[in-house]
Amino acid sequence: MHPISDLPTPALDLVLRVGCELRYSCPEPAPALLTIKPRHDSHQSIRTESVHLDPDLIAIEAEDDHGNVILRTVLKAGENLFRYDGLVSVPSAREDFAHADGAISPDQLPAELLRYTMPSRYCDSDKLLDFAWDKFGHLSHGLERVRGIRDWVHKNIEYRTGSGSPLLSASDIISRGFGVCRDLSHCGVTLCRTFNLPTRYVSGYVADVGCEDPGTPMDFHAYFEVFIGGRWQIFDARFPEPRIGRVRISAGYDAGNCAFTTIYGGAALMGFNVWSYQVDPADVNVGDPVDLSRRLCGTPALRFPSARAADITSPLLLGSLLVA
Repeated sequence: MHPISDLPTPALDLVLRVGCELRYSCPEPAPALLTIKPRHDSHQSIRTESVHLDPDLIAIEAEDDHGNVILRTVLKAGENLFRYDGLVSVPSAREDFAHADGAISPDQLPAELLRYTMPSRYCDSDKLLDFAWDKFGHLSHGLERVRGIRDWVHKNIEYRTGSGSPLLSASDIISRGFGVCRDLSHCGVTLCRTFNLPTRYVSGYVADVGCEDPGTPMDFHAYFEVFIGGRWQIFDARFPEPRIGRVRISAGYDAGNCAFTTIYGGAALMGFNVWSYQVDPADVNVGDPVDLSRRLCGTPALRFPSARAADITSPLLLGSLLVA
């Protein structure tokens, strides 16, 4: 059996503020699941966080079978507010710093990963076998093929704001040629699975660290992870250039496992706000007003708080460094 290799752990030397505020109106009480809290692991450490549910909602924290943190609650009739706010430490290394090649044959995969090679509700890989082999069969099996799939989706599936639909699978999106980030992610997941590569859909917060601010409202973001080289590795068909500072919220077969809210009853979304930006933890606290004038990201240069100047020594840092 091929072991799961340990990913080198770079220093968690950047701090992001991530969170969301969601408002729903319900005609009557309705059970709900919230997936808005980041996962805590060796590559993202939650420094401090707060969860506020109003009016006086009681939430029970649980973990699903994909390892995602779920908040279970019952919404009350009338208006309900969910607010998550957290400071999370992440690496300043680009996410591809430890990309490794080496596709693993299904007979050598850890048994718990085999489920990520199968078709799912939105990732109908069984319908795209011929298409995938025609487009990507000539590429080397492993990193080259995964990158080829990512780049093809980026170039051929137009990102169109507001075009998402819970009724469309990856084969539908490829047929029509446009979608939102969840659709591009579904296409990447699906095409990788046609080659028996374990691939999972991921949702998270993505700040503009080392990137120019695009000037668009912040939102949750979807991308995908492929298990090659004995480890899960990140790929993004919406933003193909490797990023710095993703904060994973959830992962699963597809968007069905990663919805930020699942409500068992009638509810209308009345308000939606997401934030994700780099901060100086000495100056910004959880619960402060969201103030983008205090962010350190949104420029092509990687910036650190002035108090961190003496610590910028890691060989893993890529790109220009500035001290704010």
